[in-house]
This record gives sequence, structure tokens and C-alpha cells, in this order.
Amino acid sequence: MTPWISMKRHWIPLGFLTMGMATTFFSRISPWPACLLIRALFESEGRKTAEKMRPYEPSAGVVEILDVAYGKGGADTTCDIFIPSDSAGPFPAMVWIHGGAWISGDKSDVSPYAKIISSSGYTTVAVNYTVAPEAIYPTALGQLNDALRFVVEHAAEYRIDPNRIVLAGDSAGAQLAAQLATMISNPDYTARVAIPPALTPGQLRAVVLQCGIFDVSGIPEAPGIGGWGFRTALWAYLGRREWSGTPGGALMGVLDHVTSDFPATWISGGNADPLTAMQSKPMAARLSDLGVDVTSVFYPDDTTPELPHEYQFHLDLANSQLALASTVAFLDRVTR
Repeated sequence: MTPWISMKRHWIPLGFLTMGMATTFFSRISPWPACLLIRALFESEGRKTAEKMRPYEPSAGVVEILDVAYGKGGADTTCDIFIPSDSAGPFPAMVWIHGGAWISGDKSDVSPYAKIISSSGYTTVAVNYTVAPEAIYPTALGQLNDALRFVVEHAAEYRIDPNRIVLAGDSAGAQLAAQLATMISNPDYTARVAIPPALTPGQLRAVVLQCGIFDVSGIPEAPGIGGWGFRTALWAYLGRREWSGTPGGALMGVLDHVTSDFPATWISGGNADPLTAMQSKPMAARLSDLGVDVTSVFYPDDTTPELPHEYQFHLDLANSQLALASTVAFLDRVTR
């Protein structure tokens, strides 16, 4: 029989309370306990969102090749590739990096969306990478760079035009996509990161940034449960509790490192997503000030129904369908 304890007239299983107290204690010395809790929540929501996208997948016209190894790291270095079946190509390629606060997520979370994009005439590549705390910065960045090298080296096999590549990502995946694009477009920044880019500026046509994080400078003081979650994730990802002073902490916020050579950008965030005002809009403004070709999709504060974080995947919403159409129109313009 499960022991129970009363707390202000709310009855709670003693085992659950003990686990919570232990998690709180151990979270002071390691990010692992809190990361595992956050991961469980995020992965559950990711699976639900992917399932809700499946009715919108094309029923034909796309060939899928799953679990292709781009590196030697097992499942962490695999990708799913979707190729239009109605032409020999070669096609522009969109490489998609999944989100999950750097500590969770899987390529399967975005595979339905990647398949939808592929049906519009693109080879799309949904990429896995090792999340934290299992690996710390810059492991994921190096793996994703390897994935881009794989795409170029195997371009003919997957009917890809290696000179028409678009990087895309959602949430933490958008941060990683933006960091890779900054490496490709800013040699001084590349020297500091110390990872030779797999793509040349001429090969990277554009980036698609959905609900991303581009400036981490305010996160150490961010309030509430959201601020705690970000600090925990970055502790895990960067390897130190006081992560803001690490080399990765100084470099992963790309807002101060982008230049006028940054590729054409599609960027968006929902009106109910707190990252929109704090992250996506400042990034869009910074790039526009630099003269970068920017397509931004933002919404009035009173938009209803409200558009949450990663609203683009909620394809039952009219504004999400419009965002998808805008994304495809942008891809058509910058790649063709």
C-alpha cells in the first residue's frame, strides 16, 4: 500500500514527495535529475505534436529513407531523408534540426513536417544529434556540421543540389541552425568556435528559424519556471552550472555575431510564445539592420486563437497553415 502525506489538505503520495525532495537536492549538484524530468515532459509533447501533424502528410509523391547514418555515433548521428518521387532532381535540400532545449527531442518529432516540405519539391533531411547531459557543447554542433558534410558528399545519391542548401530548426534547433549559419558566414566567429564549416557561403542559400533562441545573455536573471528551465538546460548543455562564463556561453548567442553576410532568413514566433518578443523579433530586427534578406512572420498580441511556442507545427490552425505556405514561398524564392 502506498504511504500518503497531507500538505495543506492536499494528499500526496509519500514516494512522490520523497522523489521530488531528492530531485530538488540533487539538482543543486547536477543537472541530470531536472533534465530527465524536463525531457520526459518535452518528449511526450513532441510525440503528441508529431501525431497531430500526420493527417497533413502527403499520401504519395515522397520517398522516405529512414535512419541513415551520417556519423559513427549510433542513433544520435542518423537522419531521415525525404525525396520527391516525381522528378529525377537534383532538388534543393532543407536540413532540419529538431528542438528540445538541447536536452531532448528526436528527428521523428519533425519528420511529418519535413515530409510536407519535401512534397513541395525539396529533399528534406531531419537530423539527430546527441543531447545533453549525455554530451556537452560543442558535441552537437560538431555532429550537425558532420551531417552537412554528409549531405554534400552524398548529394548525388539523394538527388540533392549541393549548391542549394537551406538550414532550418525549431526552438533550440533554430539556435543551432543560426549558429551553424554564423560559422559559415563569419570567418572571425568560425575561428573562435574552432569547427571548420562543412558548407561554403555559396552553398548555404538560406535559414528557416522557428521560435528560436538567439541571445542567452538575459537567461541567468530570467524569472519563473521558464528561467529555471533554461538555466538547467544550459547547465547541462554547456557543462557548468555557471555556464555564462564558458566559451560556449559566449558564442551560442549569435545575435552579437551575425554580419551582413548572414544568409537570407525566414523567422517567426507566435503571439503567445514569450520567446517571440525576447528572441525572434530582436533577431529579425538585427538582421534587417544589417541588410540581410529577412522574411519575418509575427502576429498582433490579440491574435486568436493564441499561437504558442512552435505554433508552426499545429497545422489545425489557420495561421499555422499560412506560415507553412509562407515558408514554402520563401524556399522557392531563395533556392530557385
